[in-house]
Amino acid sequence: MTVMLSEEQREFAAAVREFCRREVGTREQRDKLTDCGREGHSLELNRRIAELGWAAINVPEEYGGAGGNHVDLCVLLEELHRGLAPVPWHGTTLITAGIYTRFASEELKRKVLGRLAEGAALSIAMSEPEAGSDVAALSCRAERRGGGWVINGQKTWITNAHQADSILLIARTERGEKKHHGLTMFHVPADTPGLAVKGIDTLNGTEVNDLYFSDCELPAESVVGEVGQGWAQLMPGLATERLILAAQMLGVAERAFDDALAFVSERTQFGERVGSYQAIKHRIADLATEIECTRLLVYSVAHRADAGDDPQGLARASSMAKLKATEVAKNTALEGMQMMGGYGYSTEFDMVQHVRAALGATIYGGTNEIQRDIIGNSFGLR
Repeated sequence: MTVMLSEEQREFAAAVREFCRREVGTREQRDKLTDCGREGHSLELNRRIAELGWAAINVPEEYGGAGGNHVDLCVLLEELHRGLAPVPWHGTTLITAGIYTRFASEELKRKVLGRLAEGAALSIAMSEPEAGSDVAALSCRAERRGGGWVINGQKTWITNAHQADSILLIARTERGEKKHHGLTMFHVPADTPGLAVKGIDTLNGTEVNDLYFSDCELPAESVVGEVGQGWAQLMPGLATERLILAAQMLGVAERAFDDALAFVSERTQFGERVGSYQAIKHRIADLATEIECTRLLVYSVAHRADAGDDPQGLARASSMAKLKATEVAKNTALEGMQMMGGYGYSTEFDMVQHVRAALGATIYGGTNEIQRDIIGNSFGLR
């Protein structure tokens, strides 16, 4: 974890690691925060993180944040996920915060980002029943009325909307020649009349939601950025989104590896430690190598983002990082389950949680098939 980090960042990583050991180091502590795993994200723990000044790590200091860079962001998310801190959707909050930081009015920045620094959660609503990977095909409609806006339509697979303080909505305000024209971003407080949030049962419990907008009225000042420029505003943040997901899954891969290694180092069969058998030893060697490659890629992309790399190059690299980290996390968790045998399949052990987290990560934030398309297209293969 010392790769490509300053001394201050290494100390920060150690502090987050110690926080996780102290606050969520046991199953009992995590169960207490999550109602025995039925609620995946703990707002209580998020508030404790906020008290340390970490919750708004990528928010400028003038809005109550820590003013950290992309590397700082990766350090925090990697260590929180390696430490099994039940705040898996804090990454979604930070992704959304980045958009408010770049495009919201001063009033909204102080209002929304200030709450984030206190431990509040944010959500972003893009996907719809007929617009998943093809986000630009969305049809949730925002119409001008009486100096404000009225929203009608549905969003789906919206992460953590049931716990969010507010939701950043991407809606269609007009039809243009191209389907990505005429999209606008709106700030929607969670208690806005006309908004209904309904949870979707998933492998990971309560994490995503359907949103229903029925004549939901918003004031004119709810627009984030410029009317009709939602797509252009969304694009610069996608590289950061993919980097955030990559850092989270790097942490998951590391924890799955640590747990598998601990098990095969202690478990005996036929009078020998399981880890002494060549089949297991080689699996461990391959996984360790893949994780190290992933770590180098993730932090290389973070440094490039901080250095202001060209957008095209950064888009390709961030898609590579998301693709690599999620695939490595998935493979590590599944291999860990296999090496642990029946114990890996038992909910008594954490490997089941690692598998659930890693499988979902290959889908959200742009499926890995879409990431491969982005990477291929960047080489002119259209």
